[in-house]
Amino acid sequence: MIVARAPGRVNLIGDHTDYTGGLVLPMAIDRWTEVRGERRGRQVVLRSADVDEPAAVPLDVVEPWLVEPPWARYVAGVVAELRPAVGFEGTVSTTIPIGSGLSSSAALEVAVATALGVEGSPLDVARLCQSAERRASGVPCGIMDQLASAGGVEGAALLIDCRALTITPIALPDDIEIVVVDSGEHRALASSVYADRVRACAQAEEQIGPLRDAKIEAVDAITDPHVRACARHVISENERVDRFSRAIAARAFHDAGLMMDDSHASLRDDYKVSTPALERCVDDLRALPGVFGARLTGAGFGGCVVALTERGAVRDTGWVVRPVAGATVIEE
Repeated sequence: MIVARAPGRVNLIGDHTDYTGGLVLPMAIDRWTEVRGERRGRQVVLRSADVDEPAAVPLDVVEPWLVEPPWARYVAGVVAELRPAVGFEGTVSTTIPIGSGLSSSAALEVAVATALGVEGSPLDVARLCQSAERRASGVPCGIMDQLASAGGVEGAALLIDCRALTITPIALPDDIEIVVVDSGEHRALASSVYADRVRACAQAEEQIGPLRDAKIEAVDAITDPHVRACARHVISENERVDRFSRAIAARAFHDAGLMMDDSHASLRDDYKVSTPALERCVDDLRALPGVFGARLTGAGFGGCVVALTERGAVRDTGWVVRPVAGATVIEE
């Protein structure tokens, strides 16, 4: 019997920067997807108590994006990338809210890959699962979600340089908490304008070079206002990730909160990925004593918001998440 599990993630700051080689600061959270079963046969068959139809994926699958039901496409993407010699039969369960922006799809991919015996470093696993998600969903996602799930560090957020593909753990002190609140608005990246934002960043880089290296003044040379706004967000967000990380290390929590507030404003005004439901959640959190800052988390278009708070300040408003280690086989 094999039991493999992979955590979801919440991104503290640094959204829509990973696909341009920028900086992000997610953390793996104590919500997991677990795959339990045995390696055997010529298919990967997984049943879920939450979905009537199982995932039944042949080992020679070539078109993961056509597999039914839709959740099985992520399983199929992993199988197509990994090409295991032996199949798997078992169950999948999760404590990660689906469609909440907490990387339930990445956790499923990483858990399945781990159960199937993937080898290599967390970065190797993340690269494979990133390719799997792109094949499964058609969304041109970056590597942040998969790398956070595969490479989480107990007690720390992960400062990920998405160009160098390095991880620097940033310890989170015990006297602060990370609080997540679900907006109640289901998020679906494949039906969103996510791909449009990726294209806009690519167009910006054609005009001013890599956004990771560009100065904020360079955006004035971009003629298209939408492309210019997207570039302005990415360039300024990279700077905010660096400043937030330094503020946490220096215990300057009010400064860190301001970075979160500024990040949310940039995502709302320049990147235009917020929604009325997310705005209400952020406003409600900021009105509470003990909240340093709050912002939408993940790609936007719905899902969750995240807040940096004093310990015990707002536990009745959302749920407190703690940083955990990455994917593992917990029984074999």
